[in-house]
Amino acid sequence: MSLKHQMTRKEIIDTGLLISRLSLVIGSWGNISVRIPNEDLVAITPSGVDYEKIKSENVPIIDLEGNLIDGDMTPSIELPLHLEIYKNRPDVLAIIHTHSTYCTAMAVARKPIPAVTDDLIEIVGGNVRVSEYRLPGSLELGVEAVKALKDRNAVILANHGLIAVGKDLKEALKITHVCEKSAHVTLLTQCIGGPVELSERDCRYMRDFYVNKYGQK
Repeated sequence: MSLKHQMTRKEIIDTGLLISRLSLVIGSWGNISVRIPNEDLVAITPSGVDYEKIKSENVPIIDLEGNLIDGDMTPSIELPLHLEIYKNRPDVLAIIHTHSTYCTAMAVARKPIPAVTDDLIEIVGGNVRVSEYRLPGSLELGVEAVKALKDRNAVILANHGLIAVGKDLKEALKITHVCEKSAHVTLLTQCIGGPVELSERDCRYMRDFYVNKYGQK
């Protein structure tokens, strides 16, 4: 195991423990993956193992065709979903899939998270669309997710949960949090008249500002 692979596996384990402790997932549901830098390889959480019990050697390393390269456990059943995203989005280097309460509520209702807050628009790129329903673990789930992810960094999987993608796990985790907060806010506003979505023009402006001007240079 190379040092790079070891560090990637540790990052996945640490992130898994965090999303579990934050109740973004329960038990072994949800999954995490990272595209290993400068290699056509992906590290992903193993199937059906509680995050508290995963060890470094348990984290499978897979090539982009789905072949096991290293690791002593079977990869997540959502491997086809992750690989389909990586193949179609070269900008994506990390994926987090959660079953958090408010995003799952939106998934069950098959309602997008509207573009109503600046942080969601800036980091996701606009509203969070809902992909067409396909069975868990299927390639078709990945195909539909990729369609709904177009120019976005998050997608709601119908009757399932949230996918957040980013340039690294830190960004993907931030997107996960922002989507869950925005889903919660959206549901709360139903009590006082419903959310007011911002215009596409305003969304484009805020996304461009965040990508090109926000923060320190």
